[in-house]
Amino acid sequence: MIKHLQAFIGAGTNPHRNLAIEEYLTDTVPEDTLIVYLWQNKHTVVIGRNQNAWAECRTAELERDGGTLARRLSGGGAVYHDMGNLNFTFSLRTEDYDLRRQQSVIVEACRMLGIPAEISGRNDILTNGCKFSGNSFYSHNGCSFHNGTLLLSVDMANLGKYLTPSKVKLESKGVASVRSRVINLTELVPTLTVAQMAEAMVKAAEKVYDLEAKTLSETDFDEAEIEKRYQRFSSFDWNYGKSVPCSFECAKRFSWGEVTIQLAVKNGLCEDAAVYSDAMDAEFAAPLAKALTGCRFHLDELCACVKSVSECAAVADDLCQLLQSQEI
Repeated sequence: MIKHLQAFIGAGTNPHRNLAIEEYLTDTVPEDTLIVYLWQNKHTVVIGRNQNAWAECRTAELERDGGTLARRLSGGGAVYHDMGNLNFTFSLRTEDYDLRRQQSVIVEACRMLGIPAEISGRNDILTNGCKFSGNSFYSHNGCSFHNGTLLLSVDMANLGKYLTPSKVKLESKGVASVRSRVINLTELVPTLTVAQMAEAMVKAAEKVYDLEAKTLSETDFDEAEIEKRYQRFSSFDWNYGKSVPCSFECAKRFSWGEVTIQLAVKNGLCEDAAVYSDAMDAEFAAPLAKALTGCRFHLDELCACVKSVSECAAVADDLCQLLQSQEI
């Protein structure tokens, strides 16, 4: 049960440090406590934990324009952040995690500002039928977070410039629908600022949880721990991951998300493997890639390998069906 509410509004705009702080706050959140972390990234593309950086982002163009690529801990798809975007993270113990209650903070904050808002499905929040907030989720060692974006005055041209939807996504959703279904909140309230939105988020959390928020500052944090996390989040290996020289690749979009399986095959064995997914709960990606490495390149053995990975249980049939359709 949440008995304590804490709020931290970050001043820095370095995405790798902000993600380090997010992980630190989640790993160290006290019992019975909700931490509301509000932060901004400058000119950044953030990809989901299990996504292929090169497939999701025009990385070279982003870097030429002075932008940054970052990979978050949570699943889901790629998003563009600039100073017209406010990011939020709700960190708490897993036993106290309540997605709808947390999302109601966002809805309440919008209503305080005169903006109608509603929750759509599991991970979007809409106003007037258009999306202004996408959410993603992460759990580890008894702690969880729910994070996402709030579009206030994001440069929509850049959003389209750097993000590269995969062909599967284009076939399933269409190009035009992506841009038409998102909206900046300043289209409804032209004078709205990021500072006002952040203040409303804290007040809304106080109202929803009927608690007074304690304000945190960076002096409350263990800088050495944040630095350690920063080094990982800013590393090439974390942000780009390994790129397998593929001799086999298959991909498909399912109701739960898109998945791509890449295998480097030599002498009948999968010498290397990579699994990418934008699924919200894609905890299966890393263990599946590990399991496929060393597996014989034979349909029955590949499917047996998929089914042997406990994290794949909910999606194993779909993954096997995808492999079977490749006529290996």
